[in-house]
Amino acid sequence: MAPKILCVAEKPSIAKSVAQHLSGGHVHTHNVTGNQYVKNYEFDFTFNPPWGNCSVTMTSVLGHLTAAEFPVEYKKWQISTCQHLFEAPVITRVDKDKESIARNITQQARYSKALFIWTDCDREGEHIGSEVRKAALDGNPRLDVKRAVFSNTERAHVLQAAQRPVVLDDRQVSAVAARIELDLRLGAIFTRFQTLTLQTLGGDLATDRIISYGSCQFPTLGFVVDRYFRVKNFVPEQFWSIKVMHRREDIDVAFLWRRHRLFDRMSVVILFERCIGARLAKVTKLQKKPTSKWRPLPLTTVELQKLGSRFLRMDSQRVMKIAESLYNKGWISYPRTETDQFDRGMNLRAIVEKQTQDNAWGPYARELLNGAFRQPRGGRNNDQAHPPIHPVNYVAPDTLEGDDRSVYEFVVRRFLACCSDDAKGESTTVEIEYGSETFFASGLLVLQKNYLLIYPYDKWESSQQLPRFTVGESFEPAEANITDGETSAPGYLTEPELISLMDANGIGTDATMAEHIAKIKEREYVMTQSSGSNNARGEAAGRGGGRGGRGGGRRGGGGRGGTTPGSGSGVQHFIPTTLGVALIEGYDSIGLETSLGKPFLRKEMEIKMKEICAGTKSRNDFVQETLEQYRHVFIRTQQQVELLKAACRKYVFGEGD
Repeated sequence: MAPKILCVAEKPSIAKSVAQHLSGGHVHTHNVTGNQYVKNYEFDFTFNPPWGNCSVTMTSVLGHLTAAEFPVEYKKWQISTCQHLFEAPVITRVDKDKESIARNITQQARYSKALFIWTDCDREGEHIGSEVRKAALDGNPRLDVKRAVFSNTERAHVLQAAQRPVVLDDRQVSAVAARIELDLRLGAIFTRFQTLTLQTLGGDLATDRIISYGSCQFPTLGFVVDRYFRVKNFVPEQFWSIKVMHRREDIDVAFLWRRHRLFDRMSVVILFERCIGARLAKVTKLQKKPTSKWRPLPLTTVELQKLGSRFLRMDSQRVMKIAESLYNKGWISYPRTETDQFDRGMNLRAIVEKQTQDNAWGPYARELLNGAFRQPRGGRNNDQAHPPIHPVNYVAPDTLEGDDRSVYEFVVRRFLACCSDDAKGESTTVEIEYGSETFFASGLLVLQKNYLLIYPYDKWESSQQLPRFTVGESFEPAEANITDGETSAPGYLTEPELISLMDANGIGTDATMAEHIAKIKEREYVMTQSSGSNNARGEAAGRGGGRGGRGGGRRGGGGRGGTTPGSGSGVQHFIPTTLGVALIEGYDSIGLETSLGKPFLRKEMEIKMKEICAGTKSRNDFVQETLEQYRHVFIRTQQQVELLKAACRKYVFGEGD
């Protein structure tokens, strides 16, 4: 009788896809008692030694099997017991609605010789794999446990992963376990404290509303509030500049001042008079040189979220949901990756060839195969787990619709652009000396669009060409004027900007940033507004006065909450609600060494989790160090809680003007 191997995937769709590839389509499907989504797929497959020809049962979980929680005696919300949660025991048990799934794994493991784990190859997937391992070992403690390493569900890749299993990385498991414990403790402590404390103020806060805290939520909100006050408190400053015009060969040439602008009008007037007094301008430099617009780097998760928000008019959470669906169906590679460089051994031409059948980009793909192919540029990041996001299989136009089609097309066009040559052009710069001042004019001629032909998300256009000038020649400008203007306020944060700030400051991972942004919208800490709205500098946070920006201005709280639907055009901007402003301002005013609204505490947590993965820090040390930091913050917050209440009275209720 052939030995039995149990394979467990992270999602039903992956289990089904892997089973189809390994079985060659000869598979028997069985329902799992207690869960309508999870199936058991039975088939035969020949593994590498020592297993050989085996009978395989392929099944799945639905994400995490287990959840961490406090014992029942700690579940009652009381301000007096919040601090006890720093030391309270934490219980990890199988979720009530996942018990049938865990039971299925335990039962199947009893008759198996080995367990192959097919969860996603990232930190979270490794922890889910450990949950699967525990359920399986409960049924068979002698089970040999391996994990498959894969980044897409293309057939050849799946077959290769089945023949090259590795051991589960328990360092990554420990890092996620520590994060889960800290998220539970800190979220419960500060959420209960905030909610119970602020409910005493009455009004909207006296309802059953939960005022949640999360170590990623609050820094994310902090970025939005900080930018909001930079906008509201901005004081414009007047500046002056000098502009020189000349007409030659029926072309009007605008020469720009090398100083750009000055904030002192009298200084500009004096310099302008020197120009006028000189009468003639002299050409001092003429430069023509080849120039390029570089093709994009291979696609990472963070870039997909940013560019999806900017060009596809979707929020980052929707982009990631669609990308995950495309991956589960086998259309694109794993969409959660930090890697922006392709392995030199990867057959990229074979991926290009699959796209030649498309009517829109097929001809371009054929041109790449006929000699235009270039090895993609390499970025600086490699997570050693997954390649950059790229198409795995071709999808006919009528197979996908709407947003799904848009995301797939973006991934394909980005990949083809990576495999193309840079756009080529010629830049011309003319520099003149007029009086004691230097001015310049520039022109661009695009000679070869190359990657721009397939990647319409980048723009690089030829400008009006400059007429002929000769170094050393002099001419009298047709026109010279003093111009003036005012500095303009920054815009409210857009989602691409917010994701960039989160990425730079270590707030969340590439896989969780969209979730944190969605959470602060769901909690009504921020609202969104289309850039095309009439209220582009809107009345978001309406009362109070003071910080940030250049000078005064009145500040206030945003709307009462939620998400304002956009017009469908323009990138969405984030504006804090009155409650969002009050929370960040309240914690900032407490005078903490590191405010909860700043990114530093969470960034330190992310760094320490990487140290656990590298084996240089233990889970226990990380947890205890972090709890001690937050314990100090909590005690200080308790002592200064009136400042948090005062911020809510000021912004939420409009008191204290």
